[in-house]
Parts: sequence; C-alpha cells; structure tokens
Amino acid sequence: MNERKQHVIKAAHQLFIEKGFQATSIQDILDYSGISKGTFYNYFSSKNELLIALFKSIFETIEKERNELLIGQDPSNIEIFIKQIELHLMTNRRKRLITLFEEVLVSNDEDLKQFMKLGQLKVLRWLYRRFIHIFGKKVQPYLLDCAIMFMGILHHNLKYNVRANGSKINYHQVVRYSVQRVAGIVKEVAETGEILIQPELLESWLPENTSANSDIKQALHKEVLTVKKELSNCENQLKFVELLDFIEEEFIHSKSPREFIIESALASLKAGFLDIKELEILVRGYFNEKK
Repeated sequence: MNERKQHVIKAAHQLFIEKGFQATSIQDILDYSGISKGTFYNYFSSKNELLIALFKSIFETIEKERNELLIGQDPSNIEIFIKQIELHLMTNRRKRLITLFEEVLVSNDEDLKQFMKLGQLKVLRWLYRRFIHIFGKKVQPYLLDCAIMFMGILHHNLKYNVRANGSKINYHQVVRYSVQRVAGIVKEVAETGEILIQPELLESWLPENTSANSDIKQALHKEVLTVKKELSNCENQLKFVELLDFIEEEFIHSKSPREFIIESALASLKAGFLDIKELEILVRGYFNEKK
C-alpha cells in the first residue's frame, strides 16, 4: 500500500475515533487528510470500503506481530499463546476497534457485516489451530468446540471486568484466567467424548482464500528481493542467493512446501548473519496457518 493511501486511512481512523464512523463524512476525511475527492475515489469506492481497508491493515499488523512472538519458540508453549491473545486485545484497545465494531453491527451495510463475520471466523480458525499446537492432535476432535467456548469466556470476562474496573482492567490476568479455564474444559470434554460441532465444518464456513495465499507469495517474493539487495558486498553472496532462490521456488511453486527444508535454508542464512527477520515472519505465518 502506498504511503499516501496509508495516510488517508490513518486520518480517517482518527476521525472515526473522535466523531464516530457514521458521523464522519467523506468531506471530513478530505479536509482532514488534505486530498481531493478524485484522489479519494481513486483509492476507495466508498467510506465503507475505506473502513474495510482500515480493518485489514490493523488485522495484518496483528497477524505479523502475533507470528513474531512464535519465532524460535515452541508452538505448544501456552505462555506464548497468552502473550498472543494479550497482544490482540491490547491492539484492539489502542486502535479503539471495539467502538468501530459496534457501529458496524448496528449498520445496515451487509458488506461491512459480512466482512466482520468473516473476520470472526478467521480468528476462530486461528484459535482452533493454535489449540491443536497446545493441546495436541489426540484431542483435536474437541478443539473447535473449545475454541468457540474460549471466545465466549474471554469476551464476557473482558466485558464485565471493564464494567468493574474501567480503564484499570488487567488484561494479563483476564487472559490467563480464561486460558486456564479452557484448559480444564479441554480435559473434561476429551474425557466425556462429547462433540457439539465437527471441526471439518470450519473449512466449509471459511474456505481457503486463494487470493490471500497469492498476497503471501507476493510479499515473500518482495522480501527475498530485499534481502538479495543487501548481499552486494557479502563474501558468500552466490551461496546465499542460491538459498533464497531455493526458498522462493519451494514456497511459491510447490503444491506442498516442505517446512523442514525451508527452515534448514533459513537457518543457513541466519548463520551467515543476514537480517531475515521479515522473511522468517512470513514463512512462519504461512506454515502456522496450514497446521
């Protein structure tokens, strides 16, 4: 996304926080961001499309930072999961997303509502896959039910803690308490063998987004080029270029990229003291979504 478009999104976000989404007009956005009406409509077909672009930008940032927390860590470590949930909640608070979500839910715009519903399903899918990492494949049949219950537990614990404590709410305490409760639920439902919703249904609710995969591949290609540009004075330039080409070939052109081989190539690049943090985040995020 170009800088000017990002500037318009940030300006609109500030106005949405101050005035509310419904009360903010396109003219308000034009005046505040200093762009013409033609430029606005070159970027967005409507104010609703701008709001969706804002949500996407924030969600991409959350996903990136969430994946960063997993780099070099054991995915089954429940403490990392707690940190990921805290990060998500704190970003929601900092960006004032809850207020915007509430405005969308009472609006009459079906596109906005559908976008929010898909966003919730994506969060549910992420939780389900993280629960598999944490609790193991042995209890996988019960983990979609548990992910759904966790969303409800966390939501209501936050709601009433805000009511009780206002801005002094302890997010870490609420998240840890909610995670501990769902850990007990996982054990209980696995013992009883009860399943309310079959996990296989999740993918039919939210099928794989091929355009999202395309976006990831484009981002990886761009990052590979960035790393290559930094190799101009590197002693092992040829070797590292070959490794980068191999990663891109395996990642983009293989139907089933081999994680262990790509991780090995990344390790060799890191051993050469290359800055490949962004590349690692992209790769780790891709494979975490596939698990």
